[in-house]
Amino acid sequence: MSTTPEEQTAESPLTDPEFRERLRELPPSAKLVAKVLEDASPLSQGQLAEESLLPDRTVRYALNRLEEEDLVGSRYSFHDARKQVYFLTE
Repeated sequence: MSTTPEEQTAESPLTDPEFRERLRELPPSAKLVAKVLEDASPLSQGQLAEESLLPDRTVRYALNRLEEEDLVGSRYSFHDARKQVYFLTE
């Protein structure tokens, strides 16, 4: 049976050496967004901006970069189907 990101209790992807190596080449904003997602996931873009104290535009850029590297996944929010929420992939 498949689990949702909220149900996963395994180690954080940030402890994986391959994940960390791919993250190392990304800008600081992407690293900060990944760290916020490690602590609280899944989050919407607005929630990420609030938690990271980064502007919405910077969060959007960071998420795009993380998605290009397949470090972040997304799905529609269960609370508001108009919004997407983001989580770290393994």
